[in-house]
Amino acid sequence: MGRVPRRIFGADGTEELGAGMTGRSDRDNPFDPRLIAAVVAVGVVAFIALWALVALGPQLSSGNDGGGHALSKAAPGFAGIVDLAERARADVELRRSVETATYEDDKPLLVLTPAADTNAEDVADMLARQGNGPVLLVLPKWRTMPGTGEGHKPGWVGFGVPLPAPTRLLPQNYFGTVEIAMPQAKAQTVTADVARRRFAVPLPAGAQTISGAGLETLIPGANGGAVLARTTNREFYVLAEPDLLNNLAFASRDKAHAAAMLIDAVGEDAEAAGIAFDLTLNGFGGGRSLLRFAFVPPFIGITLCLIAAGLLALWQAWARFGPALRPARAIPISKQALIANSADLIRQARRELDGADAYVRSQRGAIARRLHAPGGLSAEETDAWIDRHLKADSASFATLARRLPLARNTHEFLADAQALHDIRKELLRDG
Repeated sequence: MGRVPRRIFGADGTEELGAGMTGRSDRDNPFDPRLIAAVVAVGVVAFIALWALVALGPQLSSGNDGGGHALSKAAPGFAGIVDLAERARADVELRRSVETATYEDDKPLLVLTPAADTNAEDVADMLARQGNGPVLLVLPKWRTMPGTGEGHKPGWVGFGVPLPAPTRLLPQNYFGTVEIAMPQAKAQTVTADVARRRFAVPLPAGAQTISGAGLETLIPGANGGAVLARTTNREFYVLAEPDLLNNLAFASRDKAHAAAMLIDAVGEDAEAAGIAFDLTLNGFGGGRSLLRFAFVPPFIGITLCLIAAGLLALWQAWARFGPALRPARAIPISKQALIANSADLIRQARRELDGADAYVRSQRGAIARRLHAPGGLSAEETDAWIDRHLKADSASFATLARRLPLARNTHEFLADAQALHDIRKELLRDG
């Protein structure tokens, strides 16, 4: 026999769904509340982390990017001389912020390592903030490209092209008119005499030099220029040949010794108490900004409070506190509601005074029943019996019972009704 085809519709035209054609179960719902909550939580944390990295990224960066600054371990960087000074237990500081210096005695030697594309106004502002402190400005020389290939290490450069530094990096109001050149000269060793220290300086081929009327030569170079010069009016030093101090100088023992002697001699000539390497000109500063202040003390506390308040608001919007509120009945079902509705009807009908007799009877009966008054007494006799149980200074129940039905307005009625209620409270000790 052939296979009987499966029926999709029954005899009466209704659809028949097999086990394989049932709808998706609730467990397969892609909008699971827990999943959505997790996605929202991850998004909030990622958003906060993003802005924290944007604000604190320059300060948290390792700086090993192949540039010519104190954090770079590449050839044009100055991490080598920083490490050597720290190993020699010198007072070394890596500055990530621009501050106005107010030195008296202990003034460090500020080392500036601008790049070729550094803004000249930033250099001038840095020199102005230094005040009377000494500054060693190391001119850039190499235009580098990042390395590629299997043997390339992170932070290293692939190759570099030597080009003269732009003269705009030396403001005229501090250094005068200067000329920077790279004369065609062979590698040679010259004798330096800085701060009464004589040491040999191995100059590389084509060493960069600087010359100007306002500069005094400390280490001579080729063609009458200077590789290290000092201004005649201030303690501003210019190292035109960066290879005497950067990581290339640590390729040999002699060059490393010359680099150490050079930085030490300049510091002694300037009577500096330490060395401070600036990082702000190279883009690693933590400038003043509201975004950065939000993630550093003392404002980090306010930021954490705002984050916590936002999370609590999100949680309150997500989770309901207690059962859902249902619309209340227009007329509640209870004895208290019945009494309140009845009183409201009486007040709206202005028939409050008509209930005086009934109120007196209810108070009289409650007191007589609770105090076990003798049976067969009339209303007047019951009132007199109640008065005998009152204190001498209390109002007379009989007088109030006669006066209440004769009240002329609502105020008199309420005053006498309250007095009767007080007598009941006094005798029965209830509310």
